[in-house]
Amino acid sequence: MNVLIPLVLVLAAFGLAVRYYGRTMNRVFGVDLQRPTPAIAQADGIDYCATRSHIVFGHHFATIAGAGPIVGPVIALAYGWLPALLWIVIGSIFIGAVHDMSALFVSVRERGHSIADIARRALGNTGYALFVMFSLCLLILVAAVFLELTAKALTSTEALETLGLAADQTLLKTTTVKGEVHGVLGGIASTSVIVITCIAPILGLLYHRAKIHASLAYAIAAATCVVSVLIGFLFPLRMDPEHWKIALSIYTLIAAGLPVWILLQPRDFTNVQLLYIGLIVILAALLVGGVAGTAKLTEIQPTALGAGAKALGPVWPMMFITIACGAISGFHCFVASGTSSKQLATERDIRTVGYGGMILEGLLAVGVVLALATSLPAAKYTSVVWPGGARGNPVLGFALGVGGLLGGSFGLKMALGTVIGLLLVEGFLATTLDSCIRLTRYMFEELWSIVFGAATPRVLRWYWFNSGLAVVLMFLLAYFGTWKAIWPLFGASNQLLASLGLITVSVWLVQRGRSWVYTLLPTAFMGATAIGALVWMIRVKEQLLIRGGAAVLLALAAGVALMALRVVLRREATVQTPETPASSGE
Repeated sequence: MNVLIPLVLVLAAFGLAVRYYGRTMNRVFGVDLQRPTPAIAQADGIDYCATRSHIVFGHHFATIAGAGPIVGPVIALAYGWLPALLWIVIGSIFIGAVHDMSALFVSVRERGHSIADIARRALGNTGYALFVMFSLCLLILVAAVFLELTAKALTSTEALETLGLAADQTLLKTTTVKGEVHGVLGGIASTSVIVITCIAPILGLLYHRAKIHASLAYAIAAATCVVSVLIGFLFPLRMDPEHWKIALSIYTLIAAGLPVWILLQPRDFTNVQLLYIGLIVILAALLVGGVAGTAKLTEIQPTALGAGAKALGPVWPMMFITIACGAISGFHCFVASGTSSKQLATERDIRTVGYGGMILEGLLAVGVVLALATSLPAAKYTSVVWPGGARGNPVLGFALGVGGLLGGSFGLKMALGTVIGLLLVEGFLATTLDSCIRLTRYMFEELWSIVFGAATPRVLRWYWFNSGLAVVLMFLLAYFGTWKAIWPLFGASNQLLASLGLITVSVWLVQRGRSWVYTLLPTAFMGATAIGALVWMIRVKEQLLIRGGAAVLLALAAGVALMALRVVLRREATVQTPETPASSGE
């Protein structure tokens, strides 16, 4: 099949969803364009900063995307491209985008409070405590799996023969792996990330203090991206994966405590240039390849990937939790209610950032599926992603697929295309780690306030203690686990948290006399899917860590769901008068 057929259908579906379904959500929630947002009413110059919509969108998109919409679809291709594609499109339009937009809206209406704190108001103290503990488990899993994947991306190499390079080439630095000469790919991304991170505070100062125009900021960010990549080719940084984990852990410990405008915003603003360009290049290559007839969905078929599909488990529920980000992700409610809600200058941006950001992530996931399904041979996919008992490298698998696609469509050297793929992944990974640790710190602070109340010991309110605890747990789980072991547990907990987040939003809407159908129906489906996946892991998985973790998550989620059911059925909370209707739902 020519790739143009599914690509055009997907683009049309996403366009209609943003145009019509997103507007429907505006009316259902009651977006008010005249109502002051927390960034205006509670501005403090640190967390609450009114920011232009395109900058907030860039931060939000770069943070929610992470490696999830790339790695998840790469892994799930073991089931074939069609099931993965259908789940991404349907999930992102009717479940994921609604989840993200509703979490962002409710947080804005609740003075920028986190989804966990909103759970306290909606579900009571017991439900709140269970929600916080569940959230902490997920955030640590997210941070751990992304830490390992980041270390993999930064140390990736590939044989010169695979990259289409001769032994005497000068494009890439080389190293020897098991007696074979490999090109150093990850080192280029390593240097690029360091350069971008070092320049980010300068850009932040120029934009927020010197008040430079947005167009100049874009130009500086774009120039930074180009220069960082060129320096990366000249001076690729090589480190052992375990050393990278240590270095990244130290970095996140420091970065998570800085004001968002110093590092988080400008680095995301810069990285997202790479992400936008990479996504455009992938889509353009698919279009060109489709028109030329070279991009056909014939490479990766489920019949050739029995080992991968067997390792993952049954299509339902395991494929639905393997592709979490890209269809729906509970982690997004933390970003929406943790940092993004504190930066919106107007409620008009809720649909753009919340609904639109998730649709763009879905489009990225679609690009990943189609790129690999048209350009990466099944044998190569299996050897890189599912190499027997080895850990595998889905990040490299994606990069090789991008390299093959760009070579087939534009005649670009395989090596250059693969580097572009790695840079695209690394841009997402780097923007997620410190955001995740920052959010984990918030959750620990809320947990201690539950346990100790006003008598919370001073040390438990100390930034370095909570951030350090989050970093240590992240590092230990990444050091002793593997992405193959952690990913199913991460995916199931991620989807279950999305369900719990939607439960919280649904109760919030019920208490205000608003329609809850658009949030509660996705809740039921995702809850059943995630619970099914956790039960399957408890029954089938041999690792004690996975089985025990699944049991704990299942118990915590059941507690939250019972609290929500009690509130709704017994109507313990008085239904409030609906808020002022939107002056314009458009």
